[in-house]
Amino acid sequence: MKTQELIHETETYSAANYHPLPIVLAKGEGIWVWDVEGKKYMDCLSAYSALNQGHRHPKIMKTLIDQAGRVTLTSRAFHNDQMGALLKKLCLMSGMDMALPMNTGAEAVETAIKTARKWGYKVKGVPNDKAEIIVCANNFHGRTVTIVTCSTEHQYRDGFGPFTPGFKVVEFGDASELEKAITPNTVAFLVEPIQGEAGILMPPEGYLTKAREICTKNRVLFIADEIQTGLGRTGKLFAYEHEKNAKPDMLIIGKALGGGVYPVSAVVSSKEVLGVFKPGDHGSTFGGNPLGSAVARTALEVIVDEKLVENSRELGNYLLNQLRGIPSKHVQEVRGRGLFIGVEIKQSSGKARPFCERLMAEGLLAKETHDQVIRLAPPLTIKREDIDWIVERMKKILA
Repeated sequence: MKTQELIHETETYSAANYHPLPIVLAKGEGIWVWDVEGKKYMDCLSAYSALNQGHRHPKIMKTLIDQAGRVTLTSRAFHNDQMGALLKKLCLMSGMDMALPMNTGAEAVETAIKTARKWGYKVKGVPNDKAEIIVCANNFHGRTVTIVTCSTEHQYRDGFGPFTPGFKVVEFGDASELEKAITPNTVAFLVEPIQGEAGILMPPEGYLTKAREICTKNRVLFIADEIQTGLGRTGKLFAYEHEKNAKPDMLIIGKALGGGVYPVSAVVSSKEVLGVFKPGDHGSTFGGNPLGSAVARTALEVIVDEKLVENSRELGNYLLNQLRGIPSKHVQEVRGRGLFIGVEIKQSSGKARPFCERLMAEGLLAKETHDQVIRLAPPLTIKREDIDWIVERMKKILA
């Protein structure tokens, strides 16, 4: 079937909850993908950072196939021989004590919310059903009803109420507003170190350090949602590491943890925090399954062994400087860290989607976010000559 036939088939039978670019992909390898007509494109979205290791990384694929030949799913009714090794690696890499594995990023965020509330009641002593969690305006933590309660984006909430109580919203980057919002019933502050879906929004320097201080002073859990920013995307293993003394009490990890081949997520924290759970409190049939655990362990090994964090830092700085040097009447700002970059298009030049469509015609796949921003987030396996290839096409479409 041709592109238009496949798109028609999909749109006939699918709920219209996405507005993808008009392309049908059939193959991927490394930083490259091919459509059904055989045209080659560079993937500069990386499935929203789920493909930090690139498409079909050979080591990850070998683990997937080998483990699929043994056992794929046991449920948590029984132990399996893969989960423990993954959780140990996660804890060692993050400097935490314990991990709780799930599947999707939204599940991990829900897990973090449940953890924070239970910690608030059982450890901090907040009165039952009074726990408050503070979040930031323009956040994106997922799509469940409880999580969209946190959102300030009208479309994410429209038609999905009634919503879950217990959340307060403050401005992203404003530490003084965070401090003023805290009450004796506040159990957690949940934040993305860089707001990805909002348009690669950067907080002021020192914001995360200050938030850490405020949370410590008020006995509030500092929770970093590193689903998109974690595992090397910003040039550090975790984005909070760009600031001193900003280590969170809880890390939420997903996307690239699955190596681009399997959904794996996790919450990692201390024994004091994750120790609030007892058997039966929380669970997931697929969470910690042997196939996902084996894949995730190899996904982490690839990030370390192939120095993808360092590559992201070096080539991200290079790409950022090259993009900022492009003379264009269309660009409002270029911002980001590592290989997590947003090119904001001026309102007077229209929306970002037509620019993404022109990039697609040039063989580069990127996607607009929040109407005005072109997000560039290629796999962390990218080479310098590939960055130059991106810059050439960005120059062309921004001219």
